[in-house]
Amino acid sequence: MGIELIVDATLWLAAAWGGGVAGLFTFQRRLVFRPFGRPGPPARAGLPELVAVQVTAADGVSSVAWWAPPPSPGRPTIVLFHGNAGHLGHRAGKARVFLDAGMGVLLASYRGFAGSPGKPTEQGLYADGRAALDWLETRGVPASNVVLHGESLGSGVAVQMATERRVAAVVLEAPFTSVPDVGARRYPIVPVRLLARDRFDNLAKIGAIGAPLLIVHGTNDRIVPIAMGRRLLAAAAQPKEMIEIAGGRHCDCFEGDRIPRILAFAETWGTRPLPAVDRPPILPR
Repeated sequence: MGIELIVDATLWLAAAWGGGVAGLFTFQRRLVFRPFGRPGPPARAGLPELVAVQVTAADGVSSVAWWAPPPSPGRPTIVLFHGNAGHLGHRAGKARVFLDAGMGVLLASYRGFAGSPGKPTEQGLYADGRAALDWLETRGVPASNVVLHGESLGSGVAVQMATERRVAAVVLEAPFTSVPDVGARRYPIVPVRLLARDRFDNLAKIGAIGAPLLIVHGTNDRIVPIAMGRRLLAAAAQPKEMIEIAGGRHCDCFEGDRIPRILAFAETWGTRPLPAVDRPPILPR
């Protein structure tokens, strides 16, 4: 009888585990991408300088973006790729900082976010990132003034774009080595690395970035541990630097004394000519 109970319990646990794994596989994109709400017009978020524009990717899917040109030629333009939750309005505070520093701003968004059509996927977000940079180019903003700013999930978009395009600099807030690495920490008994549909493998790509890199990460980040940011820094090419925030968590990278340092980085690299190309272009993947 005891053996039968053990067998029954084992089978029940195996079934429960299998059901849980199947559920995570089926709904994994709801965990990776968490759009909610609609931002309304930029002015409602305290950004009357910005206008809402439509950016259309190569596959025909359009997403909304908020745009304000730099006040004068030669000034940096920040392209912000936001994180996995919310919408553009939730990044109004960051945009305000860059605007007040005399920089242009393009708050890029993604399919399925902020009322835009489509469903978010890794390749879909890359397509949206390319469309944002293409749109910016049509506005006459030179690559030597473009600074990519990737926040959490947006770090995956920024890294990919920086392997494909020449830009002035890249800033990454709380970046991860890859989505499967983050998932494996959260669900250690699930074969996340085998099941992940969207990988955003920053660690495999970051060495191909041909632009100065700044990583900002908190030592108390419970979502993306700072060890991931340090691994990315080690794998990146020079010039590179990292701001480690003592006691900082996942969502407070853009606060306090970090802001002047981020602005100084963007100002330094976003206002000078691009160096000569010393490496072959990286094909999209």
